[in-house]
Amino acid sequence: MIKHLKLYTATAAMLFASAAVRAQDQKTFVVKANEIKAQVSPTMWGLFFEDINLGADGGLYAELVLNRSFELDLPMMGWKEQKGEKAEGSYLILNRGNTNPANRRYIQLESSTGDYGLSNVGFRGMGIKKDVQYNFSILARLHEGSPGVIRVDLVGEKGAIIGTGKIQPDSKEWKRYTVSFVAKDKVDKARLDVLLDGKGKVDVDMISLFPQDTFKQRKNGLRSDMVQLLADMKPGFLRFPGGCIVEGRTLDERFQWKKTIGPIENRQLVINRWNMEFKHRPTPDYFQSFGLGFFEYFQLCEDIGAKPLPILNAGMACQFNTAEVVPLDQLGPYIQDALDLIEFANGSPTSDWGKKRAEMGHPAPFNMTMIGIGNENWGPQYLERLALFTKAIKQKYPNIKIVNSSGTDPKGERFDYLNNALRANKADIIDEHYYRSPQWFLENANRYDNYDRKGSKVFAGEYAAQSDRIASPENKNNWQCAMSEAAFMTGLERNADVVEMASYAPLFAHAEGWQWTPDLIWVDNLRSYGTANYHVQKLFSVNKGTDVVPVTADNQVVSGQDGYYASAVIDKKTGELILKVVNTSKKKQECAFRVEGAPKISSRATVTVLSSPDLKAENTFEKPDVVSPVTSQVTLKSKVAKLTLAPYSVNIMRVRI
Repeated sequence: MIKHLKLYTATAAMLFASAAVRAQDQKTFVVKANEIKAQVSPTMWGLFFEDINLGADGGLYAELVLNRSFELDLPMMGWKEQKGEKAEGSYLILNRGNTNPANRRYIQLESSTGDYGLSNVGFRGMGIKKDVQYNFSILARLHEGSPGVIRVDLVGEKGAIIGTGKIQPDSKEWKRYTVSFVAKDKVDKARLDVLLDGKGKVDVDMISLFPQDTFKQRKNGLRSDMVQLLADMKPGFLRFPGGCIVEGRTLDERFQWKKTIGPIENRQLVINRWNMEFKHRPTPDYFQSFGLGFFEYFQLCEDIGAKPLPILNAGMACQFNTAEVVPLDQLGPYIQDALDLIEFANGSPTSDWGKKRAEMGHPAPFNMTMIGIGNENWGPQYLERLALFTKAIKQKYPNIKIVNSSGTDPKGERFDYLNNALRANKADIIDEHYYRSPQWFLENANRYDNYDRKGSKVFAGEYAAQSDRIASPENKNNWQCAMSEAAFMTGLERNADVVEMASYAPLFAHAEGWQWTPDLIWVDNLRSYGTANYHVQKLFSVNKGTDVVPVTADNQVVSGQDGYYASAVIDKKTGELILKVVNTSKKKQECAFRVEGAPKISSRATVTVLSSPDLKAENTFEKPDVVSPVTSQVTLKSKVAKLTLAPYSVNIMRVRI
């Protein structure tokens, strides 16, 4: 009996010792739900869009025809002569010159036998969905004595016709003709044939093919699956159109918003600066058709519930390319463009530019509240030009917030010069960019802890962890990068009284047309998927909250200790506490989360986890869910939730208070 008692006593001692070790190892986080530290801006988490990686033409803009108006530098780029076995015919490229500078060229087709015309390869082929309607349109004019029937064939990779239609031009003046058909099969890389069906002679221009299933079924609109991925993020803002294309390699190639509105055929195409920027990824057919223009950008913002943030040229071309600048005494037209854009977005339908918006089908204002002047510009020449823009905008539109550039890097002489000068000038918002290693993001999660709380606000306008090096084609959208970004984002959220906006960049990349990696969303002609980075951005955005509250461990903010990073917010709209915790360590962590300052708290919480034991894990077209969120329920006892955090994990807990 005594022997058994000794054994029991020893066993109990071991159990108590084991429990004590577990309790000692367990990290306790304290969330003070009644201590509001900052308000979260409605624009906190948003989107950055630039036409890079075939992001617009060949991507978001659903047009399937490459070089539809023959305006590329090589007018037949994307096209080739197409004829039947015994067909005879010819084509002639005509240039109207200054009589129509926005659309100079058209093609004259002549056939003596029929079955003769042109074939278009699209943007790396045309992705066609089975049983979906496709809408074809063309500008044409008939020559004297020609029957001029035009046959339109959608041809699969093996030569089978999967959709066809005919149009009958009936005028000697330019006129738009349309025909629609339903695709009989799914094809990754189809082509479009436009053929004279019989003897005839006809001039053609603006040859176009769109799927019917664009986002919100908008005519000649945007690719629905790509926009849906954006809408699912519930973004607070959309920054557009870039990015370096705002500047252009030269001022002649800069983005000019007034040339991107109005009838499609009157929008003047320009070369895309990413056409030849990277020698390892030349893209000679990369131009900007501006079918996705400023009106469509504003409309997209409205469709996905995001505030518009347009960026305009500051009178400076890209300083990495030509560094051209407009003399200060000739900056007037650039400043007027900014003033006119605000009127286009917000003016009444009776104003000059508000009337143009109304004529495009949107009489109500877009309610733009902010505008960016310059992208990654630096030096005294930028500050001189920015001062003139700021004076003019604030004088006429004092409530419009102006976003200013802090250059290309998050530190160094260039950044310090701009940051100090902009803060001295009481800039509204300063745009900071950081493309750095995952380690940099971990080390800089407390970057804004000591920023001036009453000074200029920060826009983390472009950021992405680089698995290799900046602009390397070997960069990957792996879990290590995404997790490090999540850790950094807890620091952004914790400092929401300094940081008003943040957006990952770039947004889209086409699998066969990219120039830059990594990217948030990858697409091919038919498919799209969100990367691990996308899921991080989405989790933060849909769990944004309204007010920051402190979360501490050992009375310190949680920013790297033992691999932990954390932030917490209250969502007053839903009455919930939202806790974000990142475990960057390679080991499983036992944690307790104690909520203080809340009279009542639910006994059940929802926990969403994004994790992978493999830091190199990536989502792919074939396996798009390798890194994807998993949601479960946990129980709270006495306002304490005990969680086991998986290694390398991002954890979001929501509980009603």
